[in-house]
Amino acid sequence: MHFGEEGARLTYGSYLRLPQLLDQQRPESDPPAHDELLFITVHQVYELWFQLLLHEVTAARDAMVDGRLWWAKHLLTRMHEVQRVLIEQIGVLETMTPQDFLEFREHLSPASGFQSVQFRELEFVSGAKDPGFLERFRGITDEERTRLNRRLAEPTLWDAFRQVLRDRGLAAEDDAAVLTTLREVAADRAAHGEVWDLAEALLEHDALAARWRARHVTMVERMIGTKTGTGGSSGAAYLRGRLDLHYYPLLWELRSTL
Repeated sequence: MHFGEEGARLTYGSYLRLPQLLDQQRPESDPPAHDELLFITVHQVYELWFQLLLHEVTAARDAMVDGRLWWAKHLLTRMHEVQRVLIEQIGVLETMTPQDFLEFREHLSPASGFQSVQFRELEFVSGAKDPGFLERFRGITDEERTRLNRRLAEPTLWDAFRQVLRDRGLAAEDDAAVLTTLREVAADRAAHGEVWDLAEALLEHDALAARWRARHVTMVERMIGTKTGTGGSSGAAYLRGRLDLHYYPLLWELRSTL
């Protein structure tokens, strides 16, 4: 192992492929609206974070199935920190005024954040599978459709958590059994500490996703009011309709039964 710049076989810029990366922010408006670079950058950064989250959520799920609960918990904790970054990143978009956005918004149609395939993959693996999204998607590639179908077919984080319960000899055959098991786990954390910690990590993942949706819809309403989305959706109304979404409703119901 040799450190230092002798030979310069690999540089910061070449490792991160900075010339290619920094060439991907290309405004559609002409002349470019000042805030379009901000808009593109924030959304591209989101997609990079989504890629990392998919990497971690898949590994966390597989670790649970394999019985490596310490590793699953570690990866979920990392995911929580990324999710907090995603929430705070909305604040950068909020520095753009509605007037600034209107300078280039018409050039975005029919593109829409609704079409983020990685975001849907993340929701599917987390537990919110909805085959209907594939019918409503427009403009995605065959490869992207294949990816979404694969995510619909593969186990979710919740499936993996139920496997953890079964591996520990705990009842998990249906929702009623899981809820009873969760009460047992909550009542005896000395005996079931790893399972409880994992359940809490899943709940935090769910709660942070809900916080992101809430802040996102507020930002959209602040930016475009009740206008329809560029992709043809109802805009903020559609987003508000998803505020009650929970990946793990039984973990929330548990609170009412303790």
